[in-house]
Amino acid sequence: MPLTYLTLSPRRGIALMELRLHSTYGGLIEGASTAAVNDRIIAGLLRTAREAYPELPVHLIPPERTARGRDTRRGEPIEDLPPVACIGEFDSKELDPAHDDGWHFSALVVVWFQHTPDPPTNDNAPAALRDLAWEELAEEFES
Repeated sequence: MPLTYLTLSPRRGIALMELRLHSTYGGLIEGASTAAVNDRIIAGLLRTAREAYPELPVHLIPPERTARGRDTRRGEPIEDLPPVACIGEFDSKELDPAHDDGWHFSALVVVWFQHTPDPPTNDNAPAALRDLAWEELAEEFES
């Protein structure tokens, strides 16, 4: 049973089958969030998604980066990502209408960041998540 559904278009709904939430800076022991630190966090999250779902395509929704207007002691600008890092496994119906036989489905793992730990819904999902180009990013599988 899906955790929630999102409607991407009149013809395409997607079901969130699994959701992993992480504190974006949970592993940051000391230091400030700079572009380099954030790049490492994003790369690590993508690596985790690929390792957890090796058979599925993985897509990153580029996160919002907010400059604090201050620099580190090294002179690097401090920037923040949203506080909640998400990995979601989504399923939907087949991509090819010729495969409308009940045996085919499409799937995609999405990595994104958001401001709350709430599961995404049509009412609160980030716009970029609701605007996924599913037909271009997902892959079709036979069950």
